[in-house]
Amino acid sequence: MTHLLLLISLVILTCILCNRITTRFGVPMLLAFIVLGMVFGSEGIFRIPFDDFQFAETICSVALIFIMFYGGFGTRWKAARPIAGKAILLSSAGTILTALLTGLFCHFVLGFSLLEGLLTGAVLGSTDAASVFSVLRSQKLSLKYNTDSLLEVESGSNDPFAYMLMVIILSAMQNGSGGNLPLQIFSTAFSQVIFGIIPGLAIALAARWFLDNFTFETNGFDAAFMLATAVLAYALPSSIGGNGYLSTYLVGIILGNHSIRNKKSLVNFFDGLTSLMQMLIFFILGLLSFPSRIAAVWIPALGIAFFLTLIARPLVIALLMTPMKAPFHQQLLVSWAGLRGAASIVFAIMAVMGGVTLEHDLFHIVFCIVLLSISIQGTLLPWCARKTKMINESGNVLTTFNDYTDEIDVQFISISITGNHPWAGKTVRELDLPPGSLLVFLRRGGKNFVPKGDTVIEEGDALVLSASAYTGEDDIHLREIPINQFHDWCGKTVKDLVLPKNSLIILIRRGEESIIPSGQTQILPGDLIVLNTV
Repeated sequence: MTHLLLLISLVILTCILCNRITTRFGVPMLLAFIVLGMVFGSEGIFRIPFDDFQFAETICSVALIFIMFYGGFGTRWKAARPIAGKAILLSSAGTILTALLTGLFCHFVLGFSLLEGLLTGAVLGSTDAASVFSVLRSQKLSLKYNTDSLLEVESGSNDPFAYMLMVIILSAMQNGSGGNLPLQIFSTAFSQVIFGIIPGLAIALAARWFLDNFTFETNGFDAAFMLATAVLAYALPSSIGGNGYLSTYLVGIILGNHSIRNKKSLVNFFDGLTSLMQMLIFFILGLLSFPSRIAAVWIPALGIAFFLTLIARPLVIALLMTPMKAPFHQQLLVSWAGLRGAASIVFAIMAVMGGVTLEHDLFHIVFCIVLLSISIQGTLLPWCARKTKMINESGNVLTTFNDYTDEIDVQFISISITGNHPWAGKTVRELDLPPGSLLVFLRRGGKNFVPKGDTVIEEGDALVLSASAYTGEDDIHLREIPINQFHDWCGKTVKDLVLPKNSLIILIRRGEESIIPSGQTQILPGDLIVLNTV
């Protein structure tokens, strides 16, 4: 147990270090995670024996739930709304057409059976948001025509469609080619969509009502509630034959774009969680692979990757985006940005475990294609954006995410008015407020109100001022100094203290009271001094 925990901690730390390195060189970080898994795998340097597809499917499926939920939760609908129609068309019709073309290529060119070729196309039908935005965010690339939002919504929402196609084709392979096959396909597709959307909407609306009307007494319970909601959004539809991933993404979209208390910390929590889930998925997938088997399938994998990247994807993009009058250079970039990622490999594992006999090593074929896609397409994506002149120099790619705010960070300051305070008895218009600050509201007798210019400040009032927050937190070094009766500062005033160089006492905690000191403030036993040193 101890050795396993040691290995897990070392792997996570190594992944974080690899992320820093890949960010510097513009390589998608997920490539480093998958290569690291191969290094630790059965044929790697550390030779950890691992070929348990069932375990890998379980872990990766659970991880995909949180990645899919946060894909919706982190999507900023305000930025995505103008391109939502295009994005949904690409994620639905685009995924189906891409899968169909790829499946036909596998059948007629590579000799796959028709259903196995279509299954391969379905598994590879979706694009990977994590891979695309690990490049765009690390390189700070904002794209013209809201293309960054277009890619985010498309890649975040096409996984459920690829999953639905995979389920339909697996069902067809399991039931053979009987006369009722079209009815079975229609029935599976209908239940996947309807039983995915309706429970998703119900769960999202119920969770939203609960968040609006319930206050969590303990910090962190809101994050636990969101985790439970994400799992329920997948489990309930899946248990009745619906598309759990579609439901999960839909719930994420609705909750992520609703006004939720403590939302910023929730975004940060899920950002960290999904990063960990991505590390986990790609490491396990790398661990599960065998380089010797990749060598045996690299020729068909290379052919599929070539066809998918340079023919199928561009053809589908042109077919769908040309009628919408999308510029040609935008179509080129959207075509190149169709990276394949974790979902494709996880779907390949599901297909292998789907109870059907496959003539080809689907897992390693898809694994090889994903490696090629991330390493070549992902690395060249910034170059492609520059060559197609699609970079928006005045934009900010972060505006497509819910962890971005249009407003400047604001800091609020509370000032208590005592009887001898210089503002006591003055009207608001007479106050000499610090430059760059604003009186936001006044608290009097337990009630808050926005004062007018002729409002008189009274003893006992609490004034709340706002000012731009300082964002260079790395420059602030705070330490607490407890004062007892034997401390050298005890009994002295602040102006008599000999402080360390470049230091300032910014706060004195005295019991329940927080004091902003002046030179005449006396230090007493029991005080807690907060000192800032530059």
